[in-house]
Amino acid sequence: MVKVIASSIRKGNVLDLEGRLAVVMHAENIHPGKGTPVTHLEMRRIADGVKVVERYRTTDQVERAYLEEKDYNYMYEDDMGYNFMQPESFDQISIPKEVIGDSSQWLQENMTCSVSLHDGVPIAIELPQRVTLEIVEADPVVKGQTASSSYKPAKLSNGARIMVPPHIGTGTRVVIMTETGEYVERAKD
Repeated sequence: MVKVIASSIRKGNVLDLEGRLAVVMHAENIHPGKGTPVTHLEMRRIADGVKVVERYRTTDQVERAYLEEKDYNYMYEDDMGYNFMQPESFDQISIPKEVIGDSSQWLQENMTCSVSLHDGVPIAIELPQRVTLEIVEADPVVKGQTASSSYKPAKLSNGARIMVPPHIGTGTRVVIMTETGEYVERAKD
């Protein structure tokens, strides 16, 4: 275990809360106009799956558990969860759906993900920061809309709905941030 300052904690990190490991699902640093800045952490305890919410001053020390991290390639989904393969050893693991959570919508075949293992059990996964998908449905451009401030809804090839600039149409490949699900840019391929 290593002590780190609370403001450096990110989604996917694993913390030791009085001997119980918890994976960070959402981390936010809040800087109010007056008062002390705080770090708001939403976590899930690994042992029993209970959601825990904690607030720390950004300078507080927290115990971070160090885990074995390996790259795995996503293969397919089944009833047990999401199946991955380690590219060097060809070892296969199944990661439960609750470990991946909402991020599962961004999984693509052969995508390389960083999996955190504790005693050989997968407890957290980190997807690539960006993913490229095709728009299968987009509202037509409304005449008079300015490109600077307006966005329109669009549906991606994986079924997710996002907001895109007016010039993006059906069939366009776009880059999406996996953490927030936001449009970044038109794909350059």
